[in-house]
Amino acid sequence: MYREKLELKDRVAIVTGAGRGLGRQMALALAMAGADIVAAARSQDQIEGTAREVEGLGRRALAVRTDVRDSAAVDKLIESCLQEFGRLDIMLSNAGIGDAITQGKELWDVSDDEWHDALEVNLSGTFYCARAAARHMVQQRRGVIINVGSGTALRGYTANFAYAAAKAGVIALTKSLALLLVRHNVRVNCIIPGFVVQSPPADPQAVDFIRERGRYMPVQRLGEAWELGPLAIFLASDASSYVTGQGFIIDGGGLAGGYAPVGFAPEVRMA
Repeated sequence: MYREKLELKDRVAIVTGAGRGLGRQMALALAMAGADIVAAARSQDQIEGTAREVEGLGRRALAVRTDVRDSAAVDKLIESCLQEFGRLDIMLSNAGIGDAITQGKELWDVSDDEWHDALEVNLSGTFYCARAAARHMVQQRRGVIINVGSGTALRGYTANFAYAAAKAGVIALTKSLALLLVRHNVRVNCIIPGFVVQSPPADPQAVDFIRERGRYMPVQRLGEAWELGPLAIFLASDASSYVTGQGFIIDGGGLAGGYAPVGFAPEVRMA
């Protein structure tokens, strides 16, 4: 019975940011659990690659180029899913940008464009996806929305405080959406990753960096992208039917232990 609860057979999932990294791995995990996948991102080549991998797993797939900053494009994404599959069961909003755009900058040197871009992709894009998906899910009286936050939202993050602020908004938005939609049998939860390696290291220097950064984690390593897949399956499936409005931290104990680097070295006066 418990294994059956984790199955996603014949369900349809949209995954944004599905062309690479965490989004790609979660899309493949949902497909392995039985779901058909709509892969969305700004890079057409990447999402077509993900779609081919999904089809290689025996599931149907559709690649839809989408910029989540554009609400009309998000509405079109939902429409494309419904036209192709006739239903939408799972909306996994993973698209985001977390580049260290504010690292090394004084607060007053961060531009309006840098601030707004971080908010538009990470927070507004998540809202647009939830709004568009909920319209259909409410009609079918069933659905699951999974947002992706970040551990940086739960502590100071000097490398990109705009990203951290946007992701904190995603966590708060998740809780509010869960309460708004619960009466329609639509659940909303949030995955909160810590430091995760999103692609294989390109050279020995990258291997050394990953190993060194992993020393700061209580588990003594960084996470791997595939490890988010089982959590996505659980939250998308009937196994989590009593779970809504929650944030699930997956970070190797980094936040609990307080070991993760924060981007600066403390100044210590020597006697």
